[in-house]
Amino acid sequence: MAYAAGVDVGSTQTKAVIINEDREIIARALIDTGANVVAAAENAYKLAIESESLLEEEVEWVIGTGYGRYKVTFGNDQVTEISCHGRGAVHMFPDVRTVVDMGGQDTKAIHVNADGEIDDFCMNDKCAAGTGRFLGAAAAALEIPLDDLGDTALKSEKGVSISTTCTVFAESEVLAWLGKGKRVQDILWGVHQSIAKRSMGLMRRVGINGEVAFTGGVTRNSAMVKSLEDAVGQKLHISGDSHYMGALGAALFAMDHIESSREPHTQEVQS
Repeated sequence: MAYAAGVDVGSTQTKAVIINEDREIIARALIDTGANVVAAAENAYKLAIESESLLEEEVEWVIGTGYGRYKVTFGNDQVTEISCHGRGAVHMFPDVRTVVDMGGQDTKAIHVNADGEIDDFCMNDKCAAGTGRFLGAAAAALEIPLDDLGDTALKSEKGVSISTTCTVFAESEVLAWLGKGKRVQDILWGVHQSIAKRSMGLMRRVGINGEVAFTGGVTRNSAMVKSLEDAVGQKLHISGDSHYMGALGAALFAMDHIESSREPHTQEVQS
């Protein structure tokens, strides 16, 4: 049995996924990236291997992805996170043709074909106002744990209008609404709606055709899921592994390499 791995080094967290020849996820690991990007990649990969008691030599090919993909020093190759998220999303949800990937520093809208190949994509170009960092700024301003943002926002009856397009000024606007007596949940719902609106702008630019998948760490935020579904007008494809989508896509590309490297040998044996 051959195994392939993908390591997605993000700005906030690093993910590792190992798949088998049936392209099923058999191991995964998630850690904070921190300041030492090389160590984060190594540690996430090691944790994934150890979780299934695998030997490193059993993993035949490793591909790095994410903003720190070139820091996966033990890897065999690198693939952009855009390609990896598109490939992973279609593998997990075959009917998906539009992918919105929301990370700590950027948001990407990706249009894919039935094979998971990229037809078009675009990224947010106005600071980090439509990303996880924007949520982090709001959480800091309101002194609420990041993990509580979604559930708190969903208690809102009517969100306030968040107009800033820059994370630097997000805290000031949030505190200004608080000073006007607005409820915390209404401010937070407004923040989520603002991010959803910006994400919709990106998706419209690449085209919303067919079903939509939501990937990245922010998929764990229930209010972000709800606000995006309201904006798109349909249920989003999300799973417990949506956070690992980039790493999964990288692992799939790695398995492609393993299988293609065997083809000449297979043909030689048959002849």
